[in-house]
Amino acid sequence: MYVRSFADSNGDGIGDLPGVTARLPYLASLGVDAVWLTPFYPSPMADGGYDVADYYGVDPVFGTLADFDALVTEAHRLGLRVVCDLVPNHTSDRHPWFREALAAPPDSAARRRYIFRPVDDDDPDRPPNDWRSAFGGSAWLRAPAPDGGPDEWYLHLFSPEQPDLNWDNPQVPAEFQSIIQWWLNRGVDGLRIDMAHALLKHPDLIDAGPGQHTDFRRNHLMPFFDQPGVHELYRQWRTMIDAMPGQRALIGEVCLFDPGRQARYVRPDELHQAFTFELLECDWSAQSLRDTIERTLEAYRRVGAWPAWVLNSHDATRTVTRYGGGEQGLRCARAAALLMLALPGAAYIYQGEELGLPQADLPDEALRDPIWERSGRTIRGRDGSRVPIPWTVDGHTYGFSPESANPPWLPQPDRWGTWSVQQQTTEPASTLALYRTAIQLRRELSNDAAADKELTWWHTGPNVLAFRRGDELSYALNTGDQAAPLTGTGKVLLASAPVESTNGTLLLPPDAAVWLAPT
Repeated sequence: MYVRSFADSNGDGIGDLPGVTARLPYLASLGVDAVWLTPFYPSPMADGGYDVADYYGVDPVFGTLADFDALVTEAHRLGLRVVCDLVPNHTSDRHPWFREALAAPPDSAARRRYIFRPVDDDDPDRPPNDWRSAFGGSAWLRAPAPDGGPDEWYLHLFSPEQPDLNWDNPQVPAEFQSIIQWWLNRGVDGLRIDMAHALLKHPDLIDAGPGQHTDFRRNHLMPFFDQPGVHELYRQWRTMIDAMPGQRALIGEVCLFDPGRQARYVRPDELHQAFTFELLECDWSAQSLRDTIERTLEAYRRVGAWPAWVLNSHDATRTVTRYGGGEQGLRCARAAALLMLALPGAAYIYQGEELGLPQADLPDEALRDPIWERSGRTIRGRDGSRVPIPWTVDGHTYGFSPESANPPWLPQPDRWGTWSVQQQTTEPASTLALYRTAIQLRRELSNDAAADKELTWWHTGPNVLAFRRGDELSYALNTGDQAAPLTGTGKVLLASAPVESTNGTLLLPPDAAVWLAPT
């Protein structure tokens, strides 16, 4: 969940930890196993909290450490585990370390915690290399040296307010081991590692070269991603948490599109899970989806692990809009949900995905994402997927805040309550009902040992993706624009749209999916 957009308890228009705690029963009723919280640490909020100024606290806008402890206690009472976001690639420029670095001379111990490089006297406006920020512009910013000394550049792969840490400096991994232990000792069950593939950079800071900044499917070749030394770091972290009591998890945001390289992060002595984003980026075609799933499963099989699938996130356009918007987009999103939940491995659901929320179209003046300004107001950014979710059919915040509250930090569209939890709870065919039933069936099938069964592909037409999971479950998805006949299928367990049956043949509508059990 994106904490500032989930539930607001105090009426300031911003979601907070007590709001999360109050809504935990809803998540338990949805049937999920765990809750992942985006950063709630003290931060100037230049990038929604991913610019951390203090890794050991709670920003007052989200509550207090006591509020966090209450959240963990209630989650555990409801049988939910709690995963917190760890942001190790960079700090805020307000972090004490970076403030100390700016006040220190070049090549000082304080500056060596970050990545500083001298200005070239012969070409003082040229950065150290051609690296680009993910938010637009150069990834380097000139910082004036104190006491009139020479200026230096510092690296920021994201906004200038997010200086990159130098993971080759032993002080940095030592500090993060302390941070990890501190939160796990506080009862946290796992940590989701932001930009897990980006911590180490090429030692010579070589140029990325033309094209590599735009061809994201080759991003593993970038000199600031997927450097070999990062695997030794995660082996150290795994050893540390394996020695702690209880079951703890390390989950990596590994944004690589080479499945073999991505799967290395979940070798038996490294991370427990790593997100695979290929399904999120995949075209809506049966062949493309099959190719993506096959490549991913084969790569993970070689290291003895299962993928962690995602279709939505707070950084991506929501599936309903990504698949065309309107009724068609919703049909595709519902079918894709049944696909993700039928696959072997873990599945991550982003808040509001279970409601079928579309991407909100916000006015220019409401946009907060730094991408908007850094791109010269040409890229609208991620705010449309972060609009506070609707809980009730009406009310001026649709139940996100108390009735006397300030307006939400991002405006909710008109008729946002149409997609609300309240509205969909009463509708047997709603997207929320579909998710609840699918998660429950998934759990029952997992208990019947289907979870570890390999996929057996089942050919039933050029626009149909179909497979079987052992003897427990068959799945079919029609990405074509005509209904597709399915023969010799079995009993319908769940469908994303009404399915007709004639003389033992099922007719699967366009942009629809079905789960089947053997008869």
